[in-house]
Amino acid sequence: MKFRYGKWKGGPDPEFLKALLNLFHQLLLQTNGDVDRALDELERIGEQYGFFDDKFDIEAFKKWLKEHDQVQEVAPGEHKLTSRGERAIRQDALTEIFGQLRKSAAGDHRVPQSGVGVDRLPETRPFEFGDATTDLDAIATIGNAIRRNGADDIEIGEEDLEVYETEHLTACATVLLLDVSHSMILYGEDRITPAKKVALALTELITTRYPKDELYVVLFGDDAKEVPLHRLPYVGVGPYHTNTKAGLRMAQQILTRRKVANRQIVMITDGKPSCIWEGGRLYKNPFGLDPKIVNKTLDEATSCRRKGISITTFMVTDDHHLQQFVEKFTQLNRGRAYFADLENLGSYVLKDFVRNRRKRVR
Repeated sequence: MKFRYGKWKGGPDPEFLKALLNLFHQLLLQTNGDVDRALDELERIGEQYGFFDDKFDIEAFKKWLKEHDQVQEVAPGEHKLTSRGERAIRQDALTEIFGQLRKSAAGDHRVPQSGVGVDRLPETRPFEFGDATTDLDAIATIGNAIRRNGADDIEIGEEDLEVYETEHLTACATVLLLDVSHSMILYGEDRITPAKKVALALTELITTRYPKDELYVVLFGDDAKEVPLHRLPYVGVGPYHTNTKAGLRMAQQILTRRKVANRQIVMITDGKPSCIWEGGRLYKNPFGLDPKIVNKTLDEATSCRRKGISITTFMVTDDHHLQQFVEKFTQLNRGRAYFADLENLGSYVLKDFVRNRRKRVR
Protein backbone atom coordinates (compact mmCIF):
# COMPACT_ATOMS: atom_id res chain seq x y z
CA MET A 1 0.00 0.00 0.00
CA LYS A 2 1.36 3.44 -0.99
CA PHE A 3 0.66 6.72 0.73
CA ARG A 4 1.01 10.13 -0.84
CA TYR A 5 1.74 13.00 1.53
CA GLY A 6 1.02 16.63 0.79
CA LYS A 7 1.72 19.93 2.45
CA TRP A 8 -0.56 20.72 5.41
CA LYS A 9 -2.76 23.64 4.39
CA GLY A 10 -4.08 24.45 7.84
CA GLY A 11 -7.76 24.80 8.70
CA PRO A 12 -9.82 23.17 11.41
CA ASP A 13 -8.97 19.77 12.79
CA PRO A 14 -10.98 17.18 10.78
CA GLU A 15 -12.37 15.47 13.89
CA PHE A 16 -13.39 18.80 15.38
CA LEU A 17 -15.06 19.81 12.11
CA LYS A 18 -16.92 16.49 11.96
CA ALA A 19 -18.24 16.96 15.50
CA LEU A 20 -19.18 20.56 14.71
CA LEU A 21 -21.12 19.47 11.63
CA ASN A 22 -22.96 16.80 13.62
CA LEU A 23 -23.98 19.40 16.18
CA PHE A 24 -25.00 21.82 13.44
CA HIS A 25 -27.17 19.17 11.80
CA GLN A 26 -28.80 18.36 15.15
CA LEU A 27 -29.60 22.04 15.64
CA LEU A 28 -31.00 22.25 12.11
CA LEU A 29 -33.45 19.46 12.91
CA GLN A 30 -34.47 21.15 16.15
CA THR A 31 -35.03 24.46 14.34
CA ASN A 32 -36.88 22.81 11.44
CA GLY A 33 -34.17 23.65 8.94
CA ASP A 34 -33.74 27.31 9.92
CA VAL A 35 -30.04 27.84 9.12
CA ASP A 36 -29.66 31.21 10.83
CA ARG A 37 -31.32 30.10 14.06
CA ALA A 38 -29.16 26.99 14.09
CA LEU A 39 -26.00 29.06 13.56
CA ASP A 40 -26.99 31.50 16.31
CA GLU A 41 -27.54 28.61 18.71
CA LEU A 42 -24.26 27.02 17.64
CA GLU A 43 -22.45 30.30 18.35
CA ARG A 44 -24.05 30.50 21.80
CA ILE A 45 -23.02 26.93 22.62
CA GLY A 46 -19.54 27.59 21.26
CA GLU A 47 -19.13 30.59 23.53
CA GLN A 48 -20.44 28.63 26.50
CA TYR A 49 -18.09 25.68 26.04
CA GLY A 50 -15.20 27.52 24.41
CA PHE A 51 -14.67 25.42 21.29
CA PHE A 52 -14.31 28.44 18.98
CA ASP A 53 -11.12 30.52 18.95
CA ASP A 54 -9.43 33.28 16.95
CA LYS A 55 -8.28 30.81 14.29
CA PHE A 56 -11.69 29.26 13.72
CA ASP A 57 -14.84 31.04 14.89
CA ILE A 58 -18.49 30.97 13.84
CA GLU A 59 -17.80 33.26 10.88
CA ALA A 60 -15.10 30.90 9.66
CA PHE A 61 -17.55 28.02 9.97
CA LYS A 62 -20.15 29.94 7.95
CA LYS A 63 -17.51 30.54 5.28
CA TRP A 64 -16.64 26.84 5.26
CA LEU A 65 -20.31 25.90 4.82
CA LYS A 66 -20.64 28.26 1.86
CA GLU A 67 -17.40 27.11 0.24
CA HIS A 68 -18.54 23.48 0.49
CA ASP A 69 -22.00 24.28 -0.89
CA GLN A 70 -23.77 23.29 2.34
CA VAL A 71 -25.60 26.61 2.72
CA GLN A 72 -26.10 29.65 0.54
CA GLU A 73 -26.73 33.29 1.38
CA VAL A 74 -30.05 34.36 -0.16
CA ALA A 75 -29.99 37.87 1.34
CA PRO A 76 -27.59 39.80 3.59
CA GLY A 77 -27.40 37.76 6.80
CA GLU A 78 -30.01 35.27 5.60
CA HIS A 79 -29.04 31.73 4.69
CA LYS A 80 -30.74 28.52 3.58
CA LEU A 81 -29.70 24.94 3.01
CA THR A 82 -28.61 23.82 -0.43
CA SER A 83 -29.57 20.44 -1.87
CA ARG A 84 -26.09 19.24 -0.89
CA GLY A 85 -26.69 20.50 2.64
CA GLU A 86 -29.96 18.59 2.84
CA ARG A 87 -28.18 15.48 1.61
CA ALA A 88 -25.48 15.94 4.25
CA ILE A 89 -28.14 15.87 6.99
CA ARG A 90 -29.55 12.63 5.61
CA GLN A 91 -26.10 11.06 5.39
CA ASP A 92 -25.29 12.13 8.93
CA ALA A 93 -28.54 10.61 10.20
CA LEU A 94 -27.86 7.40 8.24
CA THR A 95 -24.40 7.08 9.79
CA GLU A 96 -25.71 7.63 13.30
CA ILE A 97 -28.78 5.42 13.14
CA PHE A 98 -27.77 2.72 10.67
CA GLY A 99 -24.06 2.76 11.44
CA GLN A 100 -24.08 -0.84 12.61
CA LEU A 101 -25.38 -2.08 9.24
CA ARG A 102 -22.62 -4.23 7.75
CA LYS A 103 -22.00 -3.55 4.09
CA SER A 104 -22.47 -7.19 3.21
CA ALA A 105 -25.63 -7.50 5.25
CA ALA A 106 -27.66 -5.26 2.98
CA GLY A 107 -29.06 -5.99 -0.43
CA ASP A 108 -32.40 -6.22 -2.08
CA HIS A 109 -35.34 -7.57 -0.12
CA ARG A 110 -35.19 -11.36 -0.21
CA VAL A 111 -37.98 -13.87 0.19
CA PRO A 112 -37.56 -17.50 1.33
CA GLN A 113 -38.42 -19.12 -2.01
CA SER A 114 -35.73 -19.93 -4.59
CA GLY A 115 -36.37 -19.72 -8.31
CA VAL A 116 -36.10 -17.16 -11.07
CA GLY A 117 -34.43 -14.02 -9.79
CA VAL A 118 -31.40 -11.83 -10.19
CA ASP A 119 -29.26 -12.94 -7.26
CA ARG A 120 -27.28 -16.09 -8.11
CA LEU A 121 -26.70 -18.65 -5.36
CA PRO A 122 -23.77 -21.11 -5.23
CA GLU A 123 -26.12 -24.13 -5.27
CA THR A 124 -27.07 -25.77 -8.55
CA ARG A 125 -29.88 -28.03 -9.74
CA PRO A 126 -30.84 -29.92 -12.91
CA PHE A 127 -32.02 -27.78 -15.82
CA GLU A 128 -35.78 -27.45 -16.22
CA PHE A 129 -37.75 -26.19 -19.18
CA GLY A 130 -37.98 -22.40 -18.97
CA ASP A 131 -34.70 -21.87 -17.10
CA ALA A 132 -32.49 -19.11 -18.47
CA THR A 133 -29.43 -20.38 -20.32
CA THR A 134 -27.42 -17.56 -18.75
CA ASP A 135 -27.75 -19.44 -15.42
CA LEU A 136 -26.03 -22.57 -16.75
CA ASP A 137 -23.15 -23.92 -14.66
CA ALA A 138 -20.74 -24.93 -17.43
CA ILE A 139 -18.33 -26.85 -15.20
CA ALA A 140 -21.04 -28.91 -13.52
CA THR A 141 -22.70 -29.56 -16.89
CA ILE A 142 -19.49 -30.87 -18.49
CA GLY A 143 -18.76 -32.89 -15.37
CA ASN A 144 -22.15 -34.62 -15.71
CA ALA A 145 -21.45 -35.43 -19.37
CA ILE A 146 -18.02 -36.91 -18.51
CA ARG A 147 -19.49 -39.05 -15.75
CA ARG A 148 -22.14 -40.32 -18.16
CA ASN A 149 -20.03 -40.98 -21.30
CA GLY A 150 -16.41 -40.65 -20.22
CA ALA A 151 -13.80 -38.05 -21.17
CA ASP A 152 -12.90 -39.50 -24.61
CA ASP A 153 -16.12 -38.49 -26.33
CA ILE A 154 -17.88 -35.68 -24.52
CA GLU A 155 -21.43 -35.29 -25.68
CA ILE A 156 -23.71 -33.05 -23.64
CA GLY A 157 -27.33 -34.05 -23.35
CA GLU A 158 -30.26 -32.28 -21.76
CA GLU A 159 -29.97 -34.49 -18.68
CA ASP A 160 -26.43 -33.16 -18.12
CA LEU A 161 -27.42 -29.51 -17.86
CA GLU A 162 -27.03 -27.86 -14.46
CA VAL A 163 -28.19 -24.34 -13.60
CA TYR A 164 -27.47 -22.11 -10.64
CA GLU A 165 -30.21 -21.54 -8.13
CA THR A 166 -31.34 -17.95 -7.95
CA GLU A 167 -33.09 -16.06 -5.20
CA HIS A 168 -36.28 -14.10 -5.60
CA LEU A 169 -35.74 -10.38 -5.07
CA THR A 170 -38.66 -8.05 -4.42
CA ALA A 171 -39.20 -4.35 -4.59
CA CYS A 172 -40.95 -2.59 -1.75
CA ALA A 173 -43.07 0.54 -1.46
CA THR A 174 -43.00 2.14 1.96
CA VAL A 175 -45.02 4.96 3.46
CA LEU A 176 -43.42 6.51 6.50
CA LEU A 177 -46.12 7.92 8.78
CA LEU A 178 -44.74 10.60 11.08
CA ASP A 179 -46.73 11.96 14.01
CA VAL A 180 -46.55 15.78 14.15
CA SER A 181 -49.10 16.29 16.90
CA HIS A 182 -48.38 18.57 19.84
CA SER A 183 -47.57 15.65 22.12
CA MET A 184 -44.29 15.15 20.24
CA ILE A 185 -42.91 18.14 22.17
CA LEU A 186 -45.22 18.01 25.18
CA TYR A 187 -43.84 18.55 28.69
CA GLY A 188 -40.57 19.86 27.27
CA GLU A 189 -39.53 16.47 25.84
CA ASP A 190 -38.31 16.66 22.26
CA ARG A 191 -39.51 13.54 20.48
CA ILE A 192 -39.91 14.97 17.00
CA THR A 193 -36.17 15.54 16.41
CA PRO A 194 -35.11 11.88 16.80
CA ALA A 195 -38.22 10.81 14.90
CA LYS A 196 -37.21 13.10 12.01
CA LYS A 197 -33.68 11.75 12.22
CA VAL A 198 -35.00 8.22 11.73
CA ALA A 199 -37.09 9.39 8.78
CA LEU A 200 -34.07 11.08 7.20
CA ALA A 201 -31.90 8.02 7.73
CA LEU A 202 -34.53 5.74 6.24
CA THR A 203 -34.81 8.07 3.25
CA GLU A 204 -31.07 7.97 2.63
CA LEU A 205 -30.92 4.20 3.17
CA ILE A 206 -33.61 3.47 0.61
CA THR A 207 -32.53 5.96 -2.04
CA THR A 208 -28.88 4.87 -1.94
CA ARG A 209 -29.05 1.16 -1.08
CA TYR A 210 -32.48 0.20 -2.39
CA PRO A 211 -32.75 2.38 -5.51
CA LYS A 212 -35.64 0.37 -6.95
CA ASP A 213 -37.76 0.86 -3.84
CA GLU A 214 -40.25 3.65 -3.34
CA LEU A 215 -40.57 5.76 -0.21
CA TYR A 216 -43.25 8.28 0.67
CA VAL A 217 -43.63 10.45 3.75
CA VAL A 218 -47.00 11.33 5.27
CA LEU A 219 -47.40 13.62 8.27
CA PHE A 220 -50.44 13.27 10.47
CA GLY A 221 -51.88 15.61 13.09
CA ASP A 222 -55.49 16.82 12.86
CA ASP A 223 -55.35 15.56 9.28
CA ALA A 224 -52.79 13.89 7.01
CA LYS A 225 -50.69 15.27 4.19
CA GLU A 226 -47.90 13.94 2.00
CA VAL A 227 -44.65 15.89 1.90
CA PRO A 228 -41.69 15.55 -0.49
CA LEU A 229 -38.70 13.69 0.91
CA HIS A 230 -36.45 16.75 0.69
CA ARG A 231 -38.78 18.67 3.03
CA LEU A 232 -38.15 16.37 5.98
CA PRO A 233 -35.55 18.61 7.70
CA TYR A 234 -38.12 21.43 7.76
CA VAL A 235 -40.94 19.43 9.35
CA GLY A 236 -42.21 20.64 12.72
CA VAL A 237 -45.05 19.86 15.11
CA GLY A 238 -48.18 21.94 15.38
CA PRO A 239 -51.09 22.47 17.75
CA TYR A 240 -52.61 19.25 16.49
CA HIS A 241 -54.41 16.24 17.85
CA THR A 242 -53.53 12.75 16.57
CA ASN A 243 -55.61 11.57 13.62
CA THR A 244 -54.05 8.16 13.08
CA LYS A 245 -57.01 7.10 10.95
CA ALA A 246 -56.38 9.88 8.42
CA GLY A 247 -52.70 8.97 8.21
CA LEU A 248 -53.48 5.32 7.56
CA ARG A 249 -56.12 6.19 5.00
CA MET A 250 -53.75 8.39 3.00
CA ALA A 251 -50.99 5.77 3.21
CA GLN A 252 -53.36 3.18 1.74
CA GLN A 253 -54.32 5.53 -1.09
CA ILE A 254 -50.66 5.93 -1.98
CA LEU A 255 -49.75 2.26 -1.72
CA THR A 256 -52.73 0.85 -3.62
CA ARG A 257 -51.50 2.77 -6.69
CA ARG A 258 -48.06 1.14 -6.49
CA LYS A 259 -47.53 -2.02 -8.57
CA VAL A 260 -44.87 -3.69 -6.44
CA ALA A 261 -44.70 -7.01 -4.64
CA ASN A 262 -44.40 -5.62 -1.11
CA ARG A 263 -46.18 -2.66 0.43
CA GLN A 264 -45.76 -1.52 3.99
CA ILE A 265 -46.45 1.32 6.40
CA VAL A 266 -43.93 2.37 9.03
CA MET A 267 -45.59 4.53 11.68
CA ILE A 268 -43.67 6.50 14.32
CA THR A 269 -45.88 8.01 17.00
CA ASP A 270 -45.87 8.73 20.71
CA GLY A 271 -49.55 9.25 21.30
CA LYS A 272 -52.92 7.59 21.14
CA PRO A 273 -55.39 8.37 18.35
CA SER A 274 -57.35 11.34 19.62
CA CYS A 275 -59.41 12.64 16.69
CA ILE A 276 -61.17 11.69 13.46
CA TRP A 277 -63.05 13.58 10.79
CA GLU A 278 -66.78 12.93 10.95
CA GLY A 279 -69.43 14.67 8.88
CA GLY A 280 -67.09 17.42 7.80
CA ARG A 281 -66.01 18.32 11.34
CA LEU A 282 -63.18 17.20 13.56
CA TYR A 283 -64.37 14.95 16.34
CA LYS A 284 -61.73 14.98 19.07
CA ASN A 285 -61.23 13.61 22.54
CA PRO A 286 -57.72 13.99 23.99
CA PHE A 287 -58.66 12.24 27.23
CA GLY A 288 -58.31 8.47 27.43
CA LEU A 289 -59.07 6.14 24.54
CA ASP A 290 -62.36 7.20 22.98
CA PRO A 291 -64.16 4.04 21.71
CA LYS A 292 -65.44 5.80 18.58
CA ILE A 293 -61.98 7.03 17.58
CA VAL A 294 -60.31 3.75 18.51
CA ASN A 295 -62.76 1.60 16.54
CA LYS A 296 -62.48 3.76 13.41
CA THR A 297 -58.70 3.52 13.64
CA LEU A 298 -58.82 -0.25 14.11
CA ASP A 299 -60.98 -0.46 10.98
CA GLU A 300 -58.08 1.01 9.01
CA ALA A 301 -55.74 -1.67 10.37
CA THR A 302 -58.13 -4.34 9.11
CA SER A 303 -58.43 -2.58 5.76
CA CYS A 304 -54.65 -2.58 5.37
CA ARG A 305 -54.50 -6.30 6.13
CA ARG A 306 -57.09 -7.06 3.45
CA LYS A 307 -55.02 -5.12 0.92
CA GLY A 308 -51.85 -6.96 1.89
CA ILE A 309 -50.27 -3.87 3.47
CA SER A 310 -48.28 -4.58 6.61
CA ILE A 311 -47.95 -1.98 9.35
CA THR A 312 -44.98 -1.62 11.63
CA THR A 313 -45.69 0.62 14.60
CA PHE A 314 -42.98 2.24 16.69
CA MET A 315 -44.64 3.46 19.86
CA VAL A 316 -42.46 5.74 21.94
CA THR A 317 -44.30 5.36 25.22
CA ASP A 318 -44.61 3.16 28.27
CA ASP A 319 -48.31 3.80 28.89
CA HIS A 320 -49.93 0.44 29.68
CA HIS A 321 -53.36 1.24 28.21
CA LEU A 322 -51.85 2.63 25.04
CA GLN A 323 -49.71 -0.48 24.64
CA GLN A 324 -52.87 -2.57 24.88
CA PHE A 325 -54.37 -0.53 22.03
CA VAL A 326 -51.26 -0.99 19.88
CA GLU A 327 -51.29 -4.73 20.52
CA LYS A 328 -54.90 -4.93 19.38
CA PHE A 329 -54.11 -2.75 16.36
CA THR A 330 -51.16 -4.97 15.42
CA GLN A 331 -53.15 -8.16 15.91
CA LEU A 332 -55.86 -6.99 13.51
CA ASN A 333 -53.31 -6.00 10.87
CA ARG A 334 -51.08 -9.04 11.52
CA GLY A 335 -48.21 -6.59 11.47
CA ARG A 336 -45.45 -5.72 13.90
CA ALA A 337 -45.17 -3.48 16.93
CA TYR A 338 -42.17 -2.18 18.83
CA PHE A 339 -42.39 -0.46 22.15
CA ALA A 340 -39.14 1.42 22.23
CA ASP A 341 -37.50 4.42 23.77
CA LEU A 342 -36.05 7.08 21.51
CA GLU A 343 -32.51 5.73 21.81
CA ASN A 344 -33.56 2.38 20.31
CA LEU A 345 -35.83 3.74 17.61
CA GLY A 346 -33.24 3.78 14.84
CA SER A 347 -31.89 0.28 15.35
CA TYR A 348 -35.42 -1.14 15.40
CA VAL A 349 -36.15 0.46 12.05
CA LEU A 350 -32.96 -1.09 10.72
CA LYS A 351 -33.83 -4.58 11.86
CA ASP A 352 -37.37 -4.35 10.59
CA PHE A 353 -36.79 -2.85 7.15
CA VAL A 354 -33.58 -4.53 6.06
CA ARG A 355 -34.46 -8.02 7.28
CA ASN A 356 -38.04 -7.76 5.97
CA ARG A 357 -39.24 -10.35 8.49
CA ARG A 358 -42.82 -10.56 9.56
CA LYS A 359 -42.60 -10.97 13.27
CA ARG A 360 -44.00 -9.09 16.19
CA VAL A 361 -41.67 -8.07 19.00
CA ARG A 362 -42.78 -6.58 22.31
